[in-house]
Amino acid sequence: MTNRLHYADNLDALRAHVADESVDLVYLDPPFNSNANYNILFKSPAGLAADSQIEAFEDSWHWNNAAEDAFEQVMRSGHPRAFDLLRAMRSFLGENDMMAYLSMMAIRLIELHRVLKPTGSLYLHCDPTASHYLKLLLDGVFDKANFRNEIIWCYRKWSVAQGQFVRNHDVILFYSRKEGSQIFHTLYGEPSPGTMKRWGGKRQRAVFENGVRKAASTEDAARSPLADWWDISILNPNSKERLGYPTQKPLALLERIIAASSNPGDLVLDPFCGCGTAIHAAEKLGRRWIGIDITHLAISLIERRMKDAFPGVQFTVEGTPKDLASALDLAERDKYQFQWWAVAMIDGVPLDGKKKGADGGIDGVIYFKPDGKRSEKALISVKGGHHVGVQMIRDLHSAMEREKAPIGVFVTAALPTGPMLREAAAVGRFTDEWGRGWPRLQIITLAELFRGVRPAIPFADPLVALRRARREETSRQDAFF
Repeated sequence: MTNRLHYADNLDALRAHVADESVDLVYLDPPFNSNANYNILFKSPAGLAADSQIEAFEDSWHWNNAAEDAFEQVMRSGHPRAFDLLRAMRSFLGENDMMAYLSMMAIRLIELHRVLKPTGSLYLHCDPTASHYLKLLLDGVFDKANFRNEIIWCYRKWSVAQGQFVRNHDVILFYSRKEGSQIFHTLYGEPSPGTMKRWGGKRQRAVFENGVRKAASTEDAARSPLADWWDISILNPNSKERLGYPTQKPLALLERIIAASSNPGDLVLDPFCGCGTAIHAAEKLGRRWIGIDITHLAISLIERRMKDAFPGVQFTVEGTPKDLASALDLAERDKYQFQWWAVAMIDGVPLDGKKKGADGGIDGVIYFKPDGKRSEKALISVKGGHHVGVQMIRDLHSAMEREKAPIGVFVTAALPTGPMLREAAAVGRFTDEWGRGWPRLQIITLAELFRGVRPAIPFADPLVALRRARREETSRQDAFF
């Protein structure tokens, strides 16, 4: 099976594209109903401050028709114990945001149970906001006999708390599909002080090949199976691993889960894949993978991440526009996702998300270096409607003057009119350090994008705002879990 990324609602993708009992390991890190808006911060080439931010996803749920429909789907799912629990929760909580979150999660957990092999496992990553409710749902869907561990991921960060202890941990709920049948490799923790003393203070390392532990004999003599609390550092702002995604988890955390509960060649599924850490870890450890996310922003980020970290990696991307008709369909269904897709197509970075009026009609930026050193920016404006006019070109030109941007790119679904082309040509040309001329205001249609046409910009740097993932060596991993 080919590795796959799906831009879709994970419930739809699971039902349409993932077969019964086909997955060996599920890891999911869903939003926690913390009622916070998570943002990706895009920094200028200088890296000193955030020039713009865009909503990656809105971490809030509301009781509405979609939540009511999810509740009814659980009722009809053939999982009466799960529905009994959900109905009791509704009686206790009422029809509020938390209940909406739990209803949406319940029907997805039922689908994840369906796709797991009898030897498979599920790890649900959450925080104390909803972990107790989610554990009850997992008991209802998977059966309480299949509960394996409540893993506590401990970390240290600078926090201030009033009237309570500082919260510095997440919860990871580990369930098997069938009691006693799950794949599980015992992992080993740090040597004890006594063991270190016997080794003369020199730590012996376990060797891992393709995610399988091959221990040295000295370590075998001091076996210390890993406990259910894991002290793994979060990613600090200056970490080389950090890409700029707000909820990015450390690779070490996902490598541990994948090494423990799968074998090389097994299939790993992450239905809320975000910036793709589980996908990255699966590829690194020689597993196959499926990632699903509802934002095109996340999917385009993972595409870049995987190509940077694993040159030559093979995977397909499903659900993103592949032709003019599908691009127009996306524009009709969700104009913001369409804008983010179009900006990514020309190697730009998004600007200002859904903040109405904040962007002055600008949807993205491409940074470039006309002399190979000094950074400038090209502004991107995306229009997915059927009607465009000369005033849109004038608006983009005004924004270029206001932002002192040498170049502007107008991406349009509709064909530009004659007056639009003349207005763009009248903006003139930008001359670089070598005397080369570049059109200052360029118009590109969607049809041209699919034919491979891209903006004419000197020394464009598509990844200046998102850090490049480091290239990985997959033939061997020396690790101490």
